[in-house]
Amino acid sequence: MEKPETVSLYQFFKQFPDEESARLHFEGRRWANGKACPHCGSVEVVEVKNHKPMPYRCKDCRKHFSVRTGTVLEESRLPLHKWLMAIYMMTTARKGIPSTQMARELGCTQKSAWFLAQRIREAWLSNGDASNNGGGQLSGEIEVDETFVGGKERNKHAKDKANKGRGSVGKAIVVGAKQRGGVVVAQCARDVTAPTLHGFIKRNVAAGSSVYTDNFRSYRALRGYNHVSVNHSAGEYIKDQAHTNGIESFWALLKRGYYGIFHYISHKHLHRYVGEFANRHNTAQAGTMAFIDSTIVQMNNRRLTYKELIRA
Repeated sequence: MEKPETVSLYQFFKQFPDEESARLHFEGRRWANGKACPHCGSVEVVEVKNHKPMPYRCKDCRKHFSVRTGTVLEESRLPLHKWLMAIYMMTTARKGIPSTQMARELGCTQKSAWFLAQRIREAWLSNGDASNNGGGQLSGEIEVDETFVGGKERNKHAKDKANKGRGSVGKAIVVGAKQRGGVVVAQCARDVTAPTLHGFIKRNVAAGSSVYTDNFRSYRALRGYNHVSVNHSAGEYIKDQAHTNGIESFWALLKRGYYGIFHYISHKHLHRYVGEFANRHNTAQAGTMAFIDSTIVQMNNRRLTYKELIRA
């Protein structure tokens, strides 16, 4: 397999030395087939002298717009150059980058860096669903597993340690499916009951596929698939072609990011971080610039305001 193209920090700044180069790159990726008004869709667009109040105006609806309009960048006061740099940092950091470090690198406040990163993650959420990974469900040989993300057992309160259960007390649940040699689909879940896990599989895995899981009781009686389980509690981890090593490797990377980089992620925002790791995994062979360009395209028709972000 050919090694994906990478871009060093030096090469990145050489390619995008200023705000104008960043703006042109954003416009080139969003409007690859020519500029169109985000308000009404008209292609009758004129450039505004001095780019004030915005660079472009629609002749039909007479509204002004920029490349930010109708995207997660809308109403952001940060320069496009910093947005592009933030995407680059989140693209190249395999285990993620904390907002404190991003703030130092970009020369902005931690609050601004955190909000910026969350909006980029919001654009990446489409890769956490099989319907957006090439337009169809996963098929072939699929590994399915669930994991629990949160505080370590030794740090729990005594009342929580007394009720260990399946390790989910005080933790968030994430369920995922990995296609052998393909993409990962991962989402937060309310519980690990059979209706929840079977429903996740049916939404994301094509009927008739081979589904490999552990021996957790909620996976039993899965119909419509060639279901094979391995009994981890009995020391069985591989049975012919059946194992869950691939999806468990993805969980390991996600948790290394959680404990080593972010240290804490609230349950309210966890779905965006899960989407970030899934997106990075699914585009690992795309190369740095291809990943950045796909992110710019995914930002279109997505919005996330600060008020929505901090809403309880």
